[in-house]
Amino acid sequence: MSAETLILTALLLPLAGALGIALAGRAPTLREGITLTTAVALFACVLQLLDPVLAGERPGLTLIEPLPGLPIAFRVEPLGMLFALVASGLWIVNSIYSIGYLRGNRERHQTRFYVCFALSLAATLAIAFAANLLTLFLFYEALTLVTYPLVTHSGTDKARRAGRTYLAILMGTSVLFLLPAIIYVWHIAGTTDFRAGGILPAEMDQGDLGVLLALFLFGTAKAALMPFHRWLPAAMVAPTPVSALLHAVAVVKAGVFTVVKVMVYVFGPERLAGATDWLIALAGFTILAASLVALSADNLKRRLAYSTVSQLSYVILAAALLAPLSLVAAALHIATHALGKITLFFAAGSIYTATHKTEVSQLDGIGRRMPWTMAAFGIGALSMIGLPPAAGFVSKWFLISGVMDQGHWLALGVILASTLISAAYLLPVLYRAFFRPLSAEALAHPHGEAPLPIVLALTLTAAGTLALFLFPGVPLELAQQMLVTQ
Repeated sequence: MSAETLILTALLLPLAGALGIALAGRAPTLREGITLTTAVALFACVLQLLDPVLAGERPGLTLIEPLPGLPIAFRVEPLGMLFALVASGLWIVNSIYSIGYLRGNRERHQTRFYVCFALSLAATLAIAFAANLLTLFLFYEALTLVTYPLVTHSGTDKARRAGRTYLAILMGTSVLFLLPAIIYVWHIAGTTDFRAGGILPAEMDQGDLGVLLALFLFGTAKAALMPFHRWLPAAMVAPTPVSALLHAVAVVKAGVFTVVKVMVYVFGPERLAGATDWLIALAGFTILAASLVALSADNLKRRLAYSTVSQLSYVILAAALLAPLSLVAAALHIATHALGKITLFFAAGSIYTATHKTEVSQLDGIGRRMPWTMAAFGIGALSMIGLPPAAGFVSKWFLISGVMDQGHWLALGVILASTLISAAYLLPVLYRAFFRPLSAEALAHPHGEAPLPIVLALTLTAAGTLALFLFPGVPLELAQQMLVTQ
């Protein structure tokens, strides 16, 4: 199969899966079988593109050209390859998890859930493989629209309010900021194609450059940079598999992926020198402010949501530093955060399914009843803090190396402070789970682990978090190739 055919197949497979799921809606086992089969087939298809990309090839595909010089086109480069591997691989385990969670909690509208999930993966793959800003923008918007029904899945007033916040912030910022930025790039560069080293003219004024960068950063609200972050904690009203999708598989990763891709392939690191000081400061503020909110949150999903806001700004901080090592860290953190954070959300959903507990203060002694769940939570927590033997250590090592290379001591202070705060809001959960006695309620209502598909999924992602620490070779090589300009 040619590379062009593989790209087209990867884009169409989730769409075909969504159709099959819709048709099989009255047969739950068949519906779930189609979901898993499609997810595995998609990952296998994406995996076949890895060797050509590592060998230096950049396969592409043009669908249509609605306007001269503005095609809907796809091209697989190293950063997009890394994002596609993360998204398609985690769809498999999230599908396994969803089967246990939706059945275990007797959720309604399960067919709609799986259909929208498949459509979101189609949009995510299109973003990962986008060859230009126009293609990326179209599918960035599509991703917002197809995930809206997932955010409002429960149908409650709270869910509908969260959905309105979700749409208002994500659609509003992209139309008001991101679209004008893309149009301006087309005007001054004559193209929106991504190109190693950037496409902006060398004579562009520094003030104009800073304004354009701000439009891209605030227009990409999926990256949850403050003050456009509120959609993310609001969306935690959704079922846990949706939270995992938002935080690990698709939505927020599409945001930080877009930020890194624009900075590397539209601006170019050399072109941005001296223009990102304000962004470093804002990313540092977001990291610390969100960490402090997480520290004060008793609701477990809210704590994890603000942890995500903080961790996403690690990617933005790393990209804004512009050092080769920090840019590598930005790309790596997309993968390491995905594995660690999906494990944490899987554990939170496992706790809810088995016990219907949602608050950290309710988790005393739960580790003795749910050892697999809480052991996986511990591995995910180590990754978020950035400690070995979890994958988060790898990206944080490169980030600190990049900071030291630049001599940016304020950024180093932010990283060290946020590391301590992360430990302060994650490790007490483990202390309560394993070292506090069981509450009277827990003794009166004994329980065990959540259903097997849930435990299997969180075990797989926890194992993946450890494996990525031990074997970071492929993500690291893709991250390094992202900076090759030849």
